[in-house]
Amino acid sequence: MTHPIKFSANLGFLWKDLPLTDGIRAAKRAGFDAVECHFPYDIPAETVKSALQETGLQMLGINTALGPEGCFGLGAIKGREIEARCLIDEAIEYAATIGARHVNTLAGLTGGAGEAEEVYQENLAYAAKKAAEHGMMIVIEPLNPRAVADYHFSSVDTALEIVKAVNQPNLKIMFDFFHVQIVQGDLETLIRQNIDHIGHVQIAAVHDRGEPDIGEIAYPYILGALYDAGYSGYVGAEYKPRNGSVEAGLGWMAAYRN
Repeated sequence: MTHPIKFSANLGFLWKDLPLTDGIRAAKRAGFDAVECHFPYDIPAETVKSALQETGLQMLGINTALGPEGCFGLGAIKGREIEARCLIDEAIEYAATIGARHVNTLAGLTGGAGEAEEVYQENLAYAAKKAAEHGMMIVIEPLNPRAVADYHFSSVDTALEIVKAVNQPNLKIMFDFFHVQIVQGDLETLIRQNIDHIGHVQIAAVHDRGEPDIGEIAYPYILGALYDAGYSGYVGAEYKPRNGSVEAGLGWMAAYRN
């Protein structure tokens, strides 16, 4: 690995048995450079902010809330536009308070219906303009259908079409290698074709979504290609520890830094 890589602990999967604030402290002790999470809303933003200040870590990003059970987001759900924008407002306000860099605006389970796409693009334009007031990005993430069936979109190609259609400079793609490998593969080509539109990346092993040290993706190589292409951000560790202990499985991170 020729590039110094900054790793972020995704606390939606790592140390999920701990309260979020203790997860932040655990990530600091483990040597992560930053943190990110999914849904922090049960904890007051000021409490999270204090833990971040205590550790010196930045919270890179959070997701909009899932909405009612079975929705997996409301961003592209026709007839739920008011609720969707309330979730966007909530996420941006929370992210601004804790100093986060981006908000992942979840689309919902639409099966890719065309009518839903118009709704999603309008909500993304709203989100991007609101986020720009705080110097933040909005990111969108293609999810593989085995992980989230009927999610609104699953490919980087579709994500790029959405980003170009919305045409806001702070709207970017969340490039999760786990999802992208399962749906499309050809990772290096996709990186080089889309590098200007990639706002954040995440890693996990394919196929078990465990530590990124085995499986189909040669991460030492592909992360080198990512940085060679011009990426300068963090790499989010969004994996499920195989033996339940985060600390026991962290050898991959030291190896990638050598």
